[in-house]
Amino acid sequence: MVPVGNLVLLVVVVIAPTLLFWVLSRVPRTVDAVGAYLRRRRRGPEPACPPIERLAADLRRVHRTLAEFPPGTPAVRRRATRAAYDALLVQACAAVDVPHRLHCLGEGVDREVERLRVEEALRSAGVRVG
Repeated sequence: MVPVGNLVLLVVVVIAPTLLFWVLSRVPRTVDAVGAYLRRRRRGPEPACPPIERLAADLRRVHRTLAEFPPGTPAVRRRATRAAYDALLVQACAAVDVPHRLHCLGEGVDREVERLRVEEALRSAGVRVG
């Protein structure tokens, strides 16, 4: 019969190298995670939306695309581009606190009028749209 002391020593000798290797293999990942956490804390929270300069540039680009569609452009492409333009308008309105009703209006004349009103309100707030 093997004494209990020898059994414990045998378990430690067999398990210790495996456990040590596992802990050492986790160290780089743990250090990276701690470093990333500390960098995030120093920088502060991430902004909720892109910078207004980038939004304005995207608005101008998509507005130009809408204006320059050649005849025969598929209706799906036109609708998708208008939807992207509206989404950019909503983001820009949120960034400069301009009220809008683009979400609650369906496609049609009312939405076109609201688009023009929002564009003018953004211009008044200093955002060059088109």
